[in-house]
Amino acid sequence: MTVSIQPKVTLVGAGPGSSDLITLRGFKALQQASVVLYDALISNQLLNEIDDSVPKIYVGKRCSEHSYTQDDINKLIVENAYTYGHVVRLKGGDPFVFGRASEEIEYVESFGIPITVIPGVTSAVAVPASQGIPVTRRGISSSFWVMTATKKDGSFSDDLQLAAQSSATMVILMGIRKFSEIAQEVSKYRNTLTPFAIIQNGTLTAETCVTGMLQNYTSVLNTIDITKPGVIVIGDVVAEHPSFYEEEVQRVLNSNL
Repeated sequence: MTVSIQPKVTLVGAGPGSSDLITLRGFKALQQASVVLYDALISNQLLNEIDDSVPKIYVGKRCSEHSYTQDDINKLIVENAYTYGHVVRLKGGDPFVFGRASEEIEYVESFGIPITVIPGVTSAVAVPASQGIPVTRRGISSSFWVMTATKKDGSFSDDLQLAAQSSATMVILMGIRKFSEIAQEVSKYRNTLTPFAIIQNGTLTAETCVTGMLQNYTSVLNTIDITKPGVIVIGDVVAEHPSFYEEEVQRVLNSNL
């Protein structure tokens, strides 16, 4: 007896990096997948939790290293749904935070294929938290903006400039390569004593965090690996980082030598 394939798609947020920060619902979906299409920032440990018999297809996009266009990815989701049945589209962080989830949903639904969304823990909040940096704190910051550094044409996002003029915590994703320009731009609107943090490999064992103030942003440039993604946090909440003041004192001492 031949069992007909019933195509369906589950869009799963894998969380900020560490394999154990995926939600329980998302993990259960992985265990039920017929095929998994995954992004660049997905942990190998998480992929190893998937049965070896389940095809795992890399469709990640990194800066200047796009293995597939978004149109290609959309088509692969549908093709694999018809071929295997249950496609789990595994995306880093939360699918709806700069994850182009809506485009994939619209394409899949245009074929009449049912699709379910399982939210993920966004790196915009979880990665600063992993370093003891809250995005809000009573009496310091009552709101936060999450944004990318630049628009498609390479110019600064209007939101970057608007956020810089506010008192909100700024959380900038996909901006590591532009950090110098970001620091200079924000300094036009904020006090140059405003703290910042740059966190890379967030929630992983190789996580790094450098902190400073806008006035001395150049002193940390040689500690950043621009080939790796990261989260930039700008605002007074960064002073909550356990070693912020220690690093600032050491920086001042070094400058006086």
